[in-house]
Amino acid sequence: MGIVTNRFEIGLAICFGAFWCSPSDVSGSLKHKQVGILFSSFLVVIISFIGGYFHISNIFLFPLLGVLTFCIAFISIYGFRASLISFSGLLALVLSFAHTSENLEVYQYALLIGVGGLWYLLISTIWFYINPKAQTEETLMEIMLITADFLDTRRQLIGKQPNRVALETRLMSLQIELTEHHETLREILISYRKNSGKSNYHGRRLLIFIQLVEFLETAIANPVNYDKMDALFIMHPEFKTDFQKLISELSHQLRSTANNFNTSKQVPSNKVLSNIFETLENDILKFKNEKKSENYEHYLMLENYLDYQKKQFGKLKKIKWLLDNPKLTSDDVIKKDNLKRFIHSQDYDPKLILRNLSFRSTIFRHSLRLAITVMLGYGIGLFFDLQNPYWIILTVIVIMRPSYGLTKTRSKDRIIGTLIGAVLASGLVLLINDPYIYGALGVLSLVIAFSMVQKNYKASATFITLSVIFIYAILQPDILKVIQFRVIDTVIGATLSYMAMRWLIPAWSFMEIGDNIKDGLKANTAFFKSISSYYQQKGKVPISLNVNRKEAFLQMSNLSAAFQRMAQEPKSKQNHIDDIYELVEINQSFLSSLASLSAYIQNHKTTEASEEFKFISAKIQENLDTVCSQLKSINFEVPTLKPIPSELIYKPSTLNFSIDSLTNHVISKTDNVRSHKEVHLVWEQLSWLFSQSEKMLKLTSKFRMD
Repeated sequence: MGIVTNRFEIGLAICFGAFWCSPSDVSGSLKHKQVGILFSSFLVVIISFIGGYFHISNIFLFPLLGVLTFCIAFISIYGFRASLISFSGLLALVLSFAHTSENLEVYQYALLIGVGGLWYLLISTIWFYINPKAQTEETLMEIMLITADFLDTRRQLIGKQPNRVALETRLMSLQIELTEHHETLREILISYRKNSGKSNYHGRRLLIFIQLVEFLETAIANPVNYDKMDALFIMHPEFKTDFQKLISELSHQLRSTANNFNTSKQVPSNKVLSNIFETLENDILKFKNEKKSENYEHYLMLENYLDYQKKQFGKLKKIKWLLDNPKLTSDDVIKKDNLKRFIHSQDYDPKLILRNLSFRSTIFRHSLRLAITVMLGYGIGLFFDLQNPYWIILTVIVIMRPSYGLTKTRSKDRIIGTLIGAVLASGLVLLINDPYIYGALGVLSLVIAFSMVQKNYKASATFITLSVIFIYAILQPDILKVIQFRVIDTVIGATLSYMAMRWLIPAWSFMEIGDNIKDGLKANTAFFKSISSYYQQKGKVPISLNVNRKEAFLQMSNLSAAFQRMAQEPKSKQNHIDDIYELVEINQSFLSSLASLSAYIQNHKTTEASEEFKFISAKIQENLDTVCSQLKSINFEVPTLKPIPSELIYKPSTLNFSIDSLTNHVISKTDNVRSHKEVHLVWEQLSWLFSQSEKMLKLTSKFRMD
């Protein structure tokens, strides 16, 4: 419109405003998106107004640039959406150097940018009301596809595996990704119910989401420890093959269901899975009759493992049923008051700013590091009289992240992508000399770049470079010189980002990994107490159990992500990484066992809790509370451990009875197979949980500082 009405600068300002506000338009509730876009709009107006006076003396420009960069980056303390608002502000700050309006006053230009932000808000809101289901459908489909990948990876872990560590690392990554998507969809669905009341469509989608959450819990659940399962499958490899085939088909059907989300008639039939289950049941029963008592424990292991897969099949069938748009009854609808407890609310207390004004805060260090690097990058550009010094700043802002590993990867990918883009653009510019083709290629490259930025940053950097060069090719006759400076500026910016992250006020993961371990253990402890209490009291499943389950999965995801960041850092900064890895692995194994217990007791009628159950549960809780207490005095920043006096070295405690003998004693008192399966699974898990709590006690006792 600006070009058509001969008001190019007005159109460009509005375009900039819309573009800068777009990063905060991410998945979430409509209210949060609207507030995020409004804050972005307000921020870019203020920054553009200040940026309009950047032609002042460099003596004042450098400190102003540093202060603004720090303040904008520091907004990230308020969470993920705030970090995107911060990114919008930083983009506006950098591009204030790139564009100076000739016909508009500074305040007019800034206000028009605000108009662009409001225009984007209007378009985003209208689009939401035109297609309100799009965000929900897309996120649900993504969760189903990732869950299918998770199941397939778990399938590969059946039996003894030479690459188990690599598979478990992949499981960690998928679990982190799933937990993030769960949080997003939980916010979308529950906030909609809270604001708009009941809806048959959203009620069905919420029930599908609940099935997918339980899919993850049951997939993580392991009814017996890996060593026993490995031994069983070595002796009877036919069961390993059968179970792998079963889980593979579950994964395939879940993936196929996701790909045919809105065409339920093309969803695969349940008949294939029903036949596999029937074959397995017959084989397990035959195994029981042939082997009799000597391998009765193996029979119970197979039966319990099969039960878990049946639960997965039941969830898959319910998802298919819900996709067929059935009319929900009042029993299907979840009460609104119960849903509120599952939403994580971001803390927006202004006191959070004061609490983070410390070198203990990762965001504070990142903001200060970014501010110094931006000033240094701009200074280098001016000193060497580079064509566009702001390109250096833009590269620094896009690449630099609080995490060392991500910054290092993005620096490398940015340089490689820019070089590839420069080579491709040089060849195309020499072959083509048409500004209209340049414009079309520039727009196409930009669209591709934004679509790939999350999945393949190297490819995204390639297309961003192509887009910038094609746009400049329309304006600049000497385009090869532009390409040359683009490469130089990108290399300088990427190098500065890496060097600053490595040596300038670094924030290594060992500085905060202790807090992640404590949070993960506290969440696991709360989950265990809920399970133990419910098993003893029976009755209706309390909401608190599922809330604690959600929190345990979330905190374990955070802990796994923190450890992965630590593993990407220099070896010299990986303090106690072997011990920390063991703590992370124990906590993950602990959650797997808790998930097994939780899934079983919620889906089966269980017997009365014995005194031995209460005793071991109390002992596990005591161990966990002791570990939590010990973790408070541990400082993982100390690179070496002090020798521990022999009287302080933890000595594992022993039970007054054997778990195996107790299990056999209880099983011998009844011929009820269902009771046998319960006893075997519950005592297997209790034994495992007790041993893991003992391991944690022994491990944390090495770090005691008193």
